Amino acid sequence: MDKELFVLRAKSIFFKVLKYTALILAAIVFILPILTIFLASFKEYNEFYSTNKLSLPASFLNLDNFKTAFIQGGMLRGFFNTAFIMVISLSGTILMGAMVAYVLHRFDFKLKKVILLLYMVPMFLPMVTTQVATFQIMSRLGLYNSLWAPIVLYLGADVMSIFIMMQFMDSIPYSNDEAAMLEGASYFYIFRKLIIPLLKPAIATIIIIRGVGIYNDFYTPFLYAPGEEMGTLATSLYKFMGPYGGQWNVICAGVILIMIPTLIVFLALQKYIYNGFTAGAVK
Repeated sequence: MDKELFVLRAKSIFFKVLKYTALILAAIVFILPILTIFLASFKEYNEFYSTNKLSLPASFLNLDNFKTAFIQGGMLRGFFNTAFIMVISLSGTILMGAMVAYVLHRFDFKLKKVILLLYMVPMFLPMVTTQVATFQIMSRLGLYNSLWAPIVLYLGADVMSIFIMMQFMDSIPYSNDEAAMLEGASYFYIFRKLIIPLLKPAIATIIIIRGVGIYNDFYTPFLYAPGEEMGTLATSLYKFMGPYGGQWNVICAGVILIMIPTLIVFLALQKYIYNGFTAGAVK
């Protein structure tokens, strides 16, 4: 009996050590790049290339890199362009996603599964395979080199947004819809006054997840809106790259500036992310 108890305790200790070791290694993997960028943002150009990347800078009061990234990188203009793109794109994504989810969840019709399948198909298509056709369409629509090009590409409901909203609609009883219809309410009124207010946690979750993706996207704005006046936060730092290298100390400072808004938003709204994924997983 003592031997069996000893074996159980040994297994328990082994798995605990293994678990915490894995957590520590995962934390190091995620923290190390951020720490490297943070330290590099305070270093001068020569100091960055002559010292170890994890060594402390000569002075943490050296803010020249931040000034250069903000002023020469046009980050203020990039912030407004990014905000403009995000507001319109997220508004369209939420509105279309909520409408599609409402129809697919509340109504039964023959093409219901086909429509849902059509939203899932793009998930299995590599984005590179459609870029030539997408670029031609944007050019012929006259949207190339304008902020409307990335907006149109971001606009619309994706299958993740639809599934999140459909999962939350499971918690909204059908009896609410029936009671409203008995009072003479139309489907549009039910959707606007009953469904949308109860989908606030799902909407907040989509705003955070989808918004971070748009905020950090470099490829789409760089390809479809390359003009200097059309630069976003993600593309503003590219001007510090040259044919023979880049000003990585300035780029790192810009990355820190870009991270600050997302960090604030995440810390303020992180409960919505956890609640959204938890509710979807439980249902």
